[in-house]
Amino acid sequence: MQNSSAFKKRIKRRISGRPHVFFAVCPPGLSGICAKEVARVSQKAEEIFSDKYNISNINVLPGGIEFTTRLKTACLANILMGSATRILMRLATFKADGFRRLEEQIKAIDWELYLPSQTLPDIRVTTHKSRLYHSTAIADRIKPILHDRLFLKEPPRHYDVTGSAAPPPQTLMVRGENDRFELSLDMSGTPLYKRGIKKKIVKAPLRETLAFAILTRLDLSENDIIADPMCGSGTFSLEGAMMQCALPPGTFRSFAFEAWPGFEEKSITHARNRLMAAARTDMGVQPLPHILARDLDQTAIDHLKQTCTRHRVFQRICPVCDDFFNMTPPPIKNNQGVVVLNPPYGIRLDENNDITSLYKEIGHKLAADFKGWRTGIVCPGKKEFHALNLGLSTMPFFHGGLDLYTAIGVIGR
Repeated sequence: MQNSSAFKKRIKRRISGRPHVFFAVCPPGLSGICAKEVARVSQKAEEIFSDKYNISNINVLPGGIEFTTRLKTACLANILMGSATRILMRLATFKADGFRRLEEQIKAIDWELYLPSQTLPDIRVTTHKSRLYHSTAIADRIKPILHDRLFLKEPPRHYDVTGSAAPPPQTLMVRGENDRFELSLDMSGTPLYKRGIKKKIVKAPLRETLAFAILTRLDLSENDIIADPMCGSGTFSLEGAMMQCALPPGTFRSFAFEAWPGFEEKSITHARNRLMAAARTDMGVQPLPHILARDLDQTAIDHLKQTCTRHRVFQRICPVCDDFFNMTPPPIKNNQGVVVLNPPYGIRLDENNDITSLYKEIGHKLAADFKGWRTGIVCPGKKEFHALNLGLSTMPFFHGGLDLYTAIGVIGR
C-alpha cells in the first residue's frame, strides 16, 4: 500500500534520498545561459534547504543540460529556471533489440515509486536506427505494464501547491537509438515557458524562454527602464518585471512532479515561501522604474492590461496603444535603459509588407531617439539584421520553426 510506512521508506531510500540524473531541455542557442542557471540552482538549493543539495556533473549535450542531483533540488530547478523548456528525470537506460527484452526491462522498473497511482502517463516514443522502430507498437507494449503497476486499490494522490484546478499531465519519454533505449519522466508537465501568467495571447507570441535569454544577455538590472514598444502579448514586459523583482519564473504555475509519490510538499512549499519573501514585490520608497509597453493593436493592449492584474509586480507595466515610431523615450543615465523589440515577421506580417524596409526604419528610429540604450531586437534573418545598421552583435536562436537572430548591444556605441 502506498500509505504504508514500508512504502514511504522505499520512496526515501530509492527516490528522494539519493541523487538522480536530470536533463534540462532548452532551445538551440540557449545552452550557455541554461548551464549557468543550473549552477545557480545548486547555490540556491543549498541556501534554502540548509543542506548539501549540490548539483554535480553538469554537462552541455545536444538539446540541453544534463546534471545530477536529488529530486528536491530538481523540483526547485523547475521553479527557478527561465531558459529551460522542460526538465526530465532519467529513469533507465538499457539495450533491447526485441519486444521481449523491452518488456522485461519495463517490468524491472518500480513504477509505483515514480508516478501517482491510477494515473497512466502519456507515452511519447522516438526511435532512430533501432530494430524496434514502430513508436505506436512500443507504446502499446509499455501501457499494460504501467497499468498493472499503477492502478492500485487506494485513491490517486494529487498535490495542488499553486491552486490550479486540474493536475498537470504526466508524460513518459521513450527514446531509442541503435537499440539502446532511454526512459525519462517529464517533471514539468506543461512546458516551462508557460509561466501561468497570461490570460490571453495574440498571434505568434515570443516564448518566455527566449525573452528571458535576451534580457539575461542584456544584463537587465532593477535600475533599468524597460521599453517594449512592439509588445504584443507583453512577453518582454512580463518577463522583465519578474526578473527585476527577483520573482522566479515558476512562481505562478504548477508542475507534474507535484503529484509524484517522492514529492516533498513541505520542502517545496518552504522554498516557494522563501523565494517570495526574498522577491521585491512592493513599490517601496524608491519604486522600480515603469515598464513602457506599446503596441498598435488595441486588442493586444487590452489583453496585457488584464494580465497585469495577475500580481502587483506587473502593475509597473504601462500598456498603451501607440506607434513605436511616435514614441519619445525618457532620458536615461549610465546606459540604464533597455529597449527590446520583436517586430512582426512571418504569419504576423502582411505579405505585401517590405520587412527589410521595416527593419531599416527601426534602426533609424533607435539611432535617433534611443542612443545609449541597450537593445535586443529579434530578426528573422541576416538581411534584416544588417538593415538595422546599428553595429550590434548577434545572438542566434531557433523559434517557431525558424532560425532567428537577436541583435544585441548598445545603441550608438
